[in-house]
Amino acid sequence: MTRWLLFFRPGDVLFVLLAALGVAASFPLLWRSGVGERAVIRVEGEIFREVLLDRAMTIVVPGALGETRIEIEKGRARVAADPGLRQYCVRQGWLSRAGAIAICAPNRVSLSIVGAHETYDTLNY
Repeated sequence: MTRWLLFFRPGDVLFVLLAALGVAASFPLLWRSGVGERAVIRVEGEIFREVLLDRAMTIVVPGALGETRIEIEKGRARVAADPGLRQYCVRQGWLSRAGAIAICAPNRVSLSIVGAHETYDTLNY
């Protein structure tokens, strides 16, 4: 048995368990993100189109390098194809949470999901 365990008392163990339970309970309460309601498509920073996430559709967006294809399904959206070299925005996959974003930087096109409750990250904090 390691030496530091000898210094633990029953109250210490109870405190550690309660603290761990408090941290676990805070995740769904504090780090929740809202459900996405709309998809906002921007070209060179300007809103190109804003659509509800209530039905399936495909939108072709003209960008600096060519056309970006965005697919919308019920409750989610994704960049399906982009002429950019690295394909980072395509690799983002399906976006469904409010505050999620896929940026196709070379083509200057972005797709973001907007909802009633926005999430915060290091970029918009």
